[in-house]
Parts: sequence; C-alpha cells; structure tokens
Amino acid sequence: MSPSASRATLAKDPREVAGMFDAVARRYDLSNDVMSLFQVHMWRAVTRAAVAPAPGMRILDLAAGTGTSSAEYAAAGADVVACDFSTGMVAEGRRRHPRISFVAGDATALPFADESFDVVTISYGLRNVQDTRTALREMHRVTRPGGRLVIAEFSTPTSRPFRAVYRYYLGTALPAAARLISSNTAAYDYLGESILAWPDQQSLAALMQHTGWRGVGYKNLSGGIVAIHRATKPQRPSPSASTPA
Repeated sequence: MSPSASRATLAKDPREVAGMFDAVARRYDLSNDVMSLFQVHMWRAVTRAAVAPAPGMRILDLAAGTGTSSAEYAAAGADVVACDFSTGMVAEGRRRHPRISFVAGDATALPFADESFDVVTISYGLRNVQDTRTALREMHRVTRPGGRLVIAEFSTPTSRPFRAVYRYYLGTALPAAARLISSNTAAYDYLGESILAWPDQQSLAALMQHTGWRGVGYKNLSGGIVAIHRATKPQRPSPSASTPA
C-alpha cells in the first residue's frame, strides 16, 4: 500500500489494511512495545480486567493479531476464539499458540452463530474496520443476552496541551521511529493517521448505544491516549413481565 492521504480517512479498503498487517505479523508485538513506550502492557492488563476471563466463559477476541491477549484469556480457563481479518496474523498466531482456535474473519460479517459468546472484545482494531456501525451490530448479534463488549482503542487525550504533543508524536516521531525497527513504514504512517481520524471517547460511546448496547461507559488510560469502552447486551424481557391480554 503506497503512502497517501486517503489512509487518514475511515473509508478503508479491507484488503489493503489486511495486507499491511500480513506484512508486519512476525514483528508486530515487538513494534507495539516500542511504539507505545511499553505502555501496551498496562493497557492490556486493564483490558483483561474488564474482560474478566473465567473458566467456562466463551470469549471472542476480535482483531486478535498474533493471539497475545487470547493466550492470557485461555490461561484463565476461558474458551477463546481468536479472530482476525489478516491471514498473516492468523497464521502467526496459530504458530505461536497451537492450542487456541484462530479464525480468519471480517468484523462486519462474523462467521459465528447468534448469541455464541459471553464476552466479545476487540483491541486496537475497531478503527481499522471499514464500517464501524455494522461491526458493532455484528458483535451485538454474536453476544448472548446479558453478555458484554469490551473495546480497547486509541482515543483522544483529554488535555489540550498533551493533545498537541501527541499529534506531533503520531505525525512525526512515530514514523521516524518506525523507520528504525520496521521495513514497512507505510503501516506506521497509517497507524498515526487512523488514530487521528478516529472518533473521540464520547462519540464512540454514542455509536455503541445506537447499535443496541446498553450500560455504555469508558475509562481513559494514559491521559486518554487509549480508552476502554464497556457495554452490555440487554437481557430478553421475561415472559412473566408481559402485560396479560
């Protein structure tokens, strides 16, 4: 994918985005550590606490990448399905974690039955999906009533001065650092641009509410660089609660 201004928009070609992730799959986790100044470990721990994996729980880990978070959920006894639309990531995940079920799939057309999972989670992948609204509805479809959604995504720093510094980092420092550790600098140009183009915390919360999720809330991490959004799929009304004819 050649560098272009179009990468900064949310009108993404899924094949191009998947191709970028295919190309960086083997060094993806190392790059994440360096580019986040190793804060990704703290972000992952907070996300894991929000997911609260437990024995017997069925979890869908979307945009699972190489399965780093999926492996942690499985270690807690949960039944985990790791799903990613990059076949390169899926292949690398299967190589690293052969006991975890990896599935290649698009978040806008999930290859799972209705109400299949207790928790659906997606980390740093929702902004890469072509149609966010459709993806949120698909996540709602495959979650059981009373089940939960946990989204970890880059967001908007709450402090205006810090926001300016962060924009400089994404637009200048991040691409420069990428040239030192990765041969695919276009992927990291896209990373910064996609973060800047992504809706803020309140806008994402409103979109979740509009797609059927309830109890929507979020927690800022690292001053709002990342936000963890949580929501619940409503329970079905009890038959006894209906008004007699």
